[in-house]
Amino acid sequence: MSFAPRLSRFSEADSGDHWPGFVDALATLLLVIVFLLSIFVAGQFALSRALGDRDEQLEALNQQLATLTDELALAEGENQRLEQEMLTLRATLADVQNERDELSDQLVVVLGRLEDVQSRLALEEEVTAGQLDQLTALNLQMQALRDQLAELNSLLEAAEAREAELESQIVNLGERLNVALASRAAELARYRSDFFGRLREILGNRTGVTVVGDRFVFETDVLFASGSAALSNDGRESLRPIADAIVQLTQEIPEELDWVIRIDGHTDPRPIRTTYPSNWHLSAARAISVVNWFEDLGVPPQHLVAAGFGEHQPIADGDTEEAYARNRRIELKLTSR
Repeated sequence: MSFAPRLSRFSEADSGDHWPGFVDALATLLLVIVFLLSIFVAGQFALSRALGDRDEQLEALNQQLATLTDELALAEGENQRLEQEMLTLRATLADVQNERDELSDQLVVVLGRLEDVQSRLALEEEVTAGQLDQLTALNLQMQALRDQLAELNSLLEAAEAREAELESQIVNLGERLNVALASRAAELARYRSDFFGRLREILGNRTGVTVVGDRFVFETDVLFASGSAALSNDGRESLRPIADAIVQLTQEIPEELDWVIRIDGHTDPRPIRTTYPSNWHLSAARAISVVNWFEDLGVPPQHLVAAGFGEHQPIADGDTEEAYARNRRIELKLTSR
């Protein structure tokens, strides 16, 4: 009789004590969610600012490249104009020199005749009126020739000074062109470094792929069957991430830079025993197969070049199977067009 009331009081006390704890736990969970949302919003804000700064830097770089391209075009035009003007001036200078030489020859003849006349006059004691007139005419002719020769010499000196000025301007334009070309080469080298850094991350420690200088070298046994120029399924899949990296590169390099990915095919020196008439044909066909696959994966064809070298540029000496395998290769290189 006394146990039931006690149980009822215990139930009422138990239900009343748990409700505040549940409210506290719910409030704590809400505070944690709000804190995490604040961290997420702050991270998004910092990321958007970083991306905005990068876009501004890229836009400034593109504007600098556009300005440099315009200056380069103007310099090339001015260089061509000055070279044409210098050619014309040299032709005129040659004509003036020829005319001066002719007048010099005439002057020599006149001086010879004058010396003859003076010699005869010196021998004769009496000078006739006709001889005096002849001497006067010769003196006048000689003076006129001297005046013409002095004028031609003045024209020649002016032409030589103008030629020296044009040559100085051409040298200055050449230096500006060299600076502009060096700037473009440095820009392409930076993108080449970024591109090969990405390829190294993509390829990792994959077997059959090595780096030789500024080229990535794939052993063809990884890509092709023996004596074949058809890419294997494994070869296609191994080249797919590289094609994706090239597509991304085309979106980052400015259009003013002329660049290409050159795919070179190489074979070992052993005579071929397939339908291809020579190792030249096999190496070129393999390079073209890689180019076609890259084009199918979205790489712009104007940035692709295929070349076949046969067995004539080995990277390993000897006649062992290991040396043969190293020389059978496909090389990728980012270079200017």
